[in-house]
Amino acid sequence: MRPDLPRHIYSVAATRELDARIIAAGTPGFELMQRAAAAVWRELRRRWPDAGRLTVLCGGGNNGGDGYLVARLAQRAGWAVQILVLTPPQRLQGDAAQAWSAARDAGVDIAPWQGALPADGVILDAMLGTGLQSAVREPFRSAIAVVNTSGLPVVAVDLPSGLNADRGLIEGSAIRADLTVTFIALKPGLLTGQGPDQTGELCFAALTEAPESSVMPQLERLDLADYQDSLAPRPRAAHKGMFGHLLVIGGNHGMGGAILLAAETALRCGAGKVSVATRSEYVAPMLARCPEVMARGVDDPAQLAPLLDQATAVVLGPGLGSGSWAEQLLNAVLERDLPRILDADALNAIAAAPQPIQLGSRSVITPHPAEAARLLACNTADIQADRLTAVEQLAERFGCAAVLKGVGSLVAGPGEGELPGLCLHGNPGMASAGMGDVLSGLIGALLAQRLDAGTAARYAVLLHALAGDRAAEQGGQLGIVASDLISSIRFYLNLRDI
Repeated sequence: MRPDLPRHIYSVAATRELDARIIAAGTPGFELMQRAAAAVWRELRRRWPDAGRLTVLCGGGNNGGDGYLVARLAQRAGWAVQILVLTPPQRLQGDAAQAWSAARDAGVDIAPWQGALPADGVILDAMLGTGLQSAVREPFRSAIAVVNTSGLPVVAVDLPSGLNADRGLIEGSAIRADLTVTFIALKPGLLTGQGPDQTGELCFAALTEAPESSVMPQLERLDLADYQDSLAPRPRAAHKGMFGHLLVIGGNHGMGGAILLAAETALRCGAGKVSVATRSEYVAPMLARCPEVMARGVDDPAQLAPLLDQATAVVLGPGLGSGSWAEQLLNAVLERDLPRILDADALNAIAAAPQPIQLGSRSVITPHPAEAARLLACNTADIQADRLTAVEQLAERFGCAAVLKGVGSLVAGPGEGELPGLCLHGNPGMASAGMGDVLSGLIGALLAQRLDAGTAARYAVLLHALAGDRAAEQGGQLGIVASDLISSIRFYLNLRDI
């Protein structure tokens, strides 16, 4: 992630309002368009300084206008330039029409799209903008297919054509860009769902300083600097009782690894004491791996009560499984008013309840999209089609902090007045078994150290993703396993002391 991306993320409607206020404050729309074109040209030359050829695909509206002006800049720089138009220039209005005239007067080669691209150079996608809300139609659909199979580098103006800027959903088909330069404000669709795969490298150009206004952002990106003081420095007289007693519950028959990962992570993330309630068969392996854990065999769910009496926070779900044993453990936890994180099979049990369960503001749930679909009684495609709405519904329905895992993980609730958070870190190497168990142990450790649920969820999601990126930097994405993250999470937790 580039360090110059802004903190706040705005919906398409809010971005348009920002744009209108900038113009009303005295910056003409055509001037903004020229600045946008200059920003695209600057980033394009940075990535491909010696390409020498630029083919621009222009649609209507301001997105196409930006493309005409980039073409004019490339022409002035001595590149071979051609504009292929998918919207007749006669239909252009306002600033876009002025941009077309500027490119034409500069002598840029402008021709109708005929279904073919040159064999070399860079492609500039200036076809469809943020207004797209339905499936891409012809001739844009065919043009997108030709671009995506061309093998040429692709730069997208503001966002890849065909991508829903609010939801990160591909509207039938979308450009797969190598570089996207976006303007005025970050749009959520670039950062979550299918957006990151289509966007490639993301660059931001503000174009101007936005005027003071009441336009509200939709999201905020999670930033490590906001959370590094969440855990107070430990006094020299510290003892383990000051940092909480976390109880980790799970590990049904055949699923002992999940509970072990969660418990080991919690130990490495500062919980004063960690107890594990699991099937008796896993007690010996757990003590061999982590002698610091207090492992208890709980084959009879009635044995859980004294362990809950001692706990200051609970993790429930890793390897929990289903059936009577799992159900009784869940009910026992729900009867207690303790900070808790529920994940994996605990979420499936909650989803099967006849009525939504109000978990309370001290609870965290961390579903992946399929689990979220079960919790909201819909399908996974519905979740992925509007991830932000989904995470907000999860927080509201269950009255707790909710994490929706996936590309651009989202965190919402509890409470009013706090923007949902979006994590821009993480990588495909983290798509492996046990990653969620490590996240659960991390959140549990932070809850045990008395962070509130919302802060614990946000901080943990960020630490988890940063640790995954660090593991990838050290050895590549392929072959990362969940336990690889534990030492890097500890590194980031202690970063202010290094």
